[in-house]
Amino acid sequence: MQSATRRETPSGEGSLVWHLWGPESSPSGTMPVVLLHGGSGSWTHWLRNIAALLASGRRVLVPDLPGSGDSAMPPRGGDADALPEPLEQGLQILLGDSACELVGFSFGGMVAGFLAERFPARVARLMLVGAPGLGITPQPVISLRAWRHLPDAAERDAVHRGNLAALMLYRSEAISEATLRLHVANVVRDRMTGRRLSRTDALLRSLAQLRCPMHAIYGREDALYLGKLAALETALRQAGDFRGLAFIEEAGHWVQFEQAQAFNEALLAVLDRPR
Repeated sequence: MQSATRRETPSGEGSLVWHLWGPESSPSGTMPVVLLHGGSGSWTHWLRNIAALLASGRRVLVPDLPGSGDSAMPPRGGDADALPEPLEQGLQILLGDSACELVGFSFGGMVAGFLAERFPARVARLMLVGAPGLGITPQPVISLRAWRHLPDAAERDAVHRGNLAALMLYRSEAISEATLRLHVANVVRDRMTGRRLSRTDALLRSLAQLRCPMHAIYGREDALYLGKLAALETALRQAGDFRGLAFIEEAGHWVQFEQAQAFNEALLAVLDRPR
């Protein structure tokens, strides 16, 4: 995969950091693809997906969301509803008035939905990946263990492994040492501590207002929706222009990482369709 170009746009008292690949102008028939990562993450949530998008000839833009990775906090607020405005400001600088294909994972899926509602001209098509905020409560409720208070690195790693297994990844073999290190590098930089909207139906209410086509990809074993896949599809159908839901087998919440090849094929199948 070619090296990214790093760009910075305003976010609060600092910068929103973007990672850009591909030509500045998208080839005929394609639009730029913008990928929004999940909570306690960074652009590396998409590490196994960018090359496939580049190989398809698309321009790819991946920010570290405000309050995550290398990006500063948003101007105000501490949840998904605080992020559309600094993201739109950045997209205006990077893309002008051009619309994009917007793909949001988990917390980033909520941000993507809110952005598509508030700035409809920006989003030509929305893809949700493992997004919460649909008014569906996991059963049993997922409880992640705290780790910042632990003085021993090995103890912290054990908790991180357990949290990856509880929420993010379905197969134990997917939690390699490299995956653990990537996850740890992300969570230690998470400053968005006020996230609560994922436990509500805030995204569901936004989807009902959308003007653009909306698709979704979820892992069949996503811990947020175990035993509730029918309810998930019912909720997503409340979007104004819902086009379809794909399930990836043998994949948990972080579906695009755990089963990257199957996910990339499903994503490109959608992006290659006429809008």
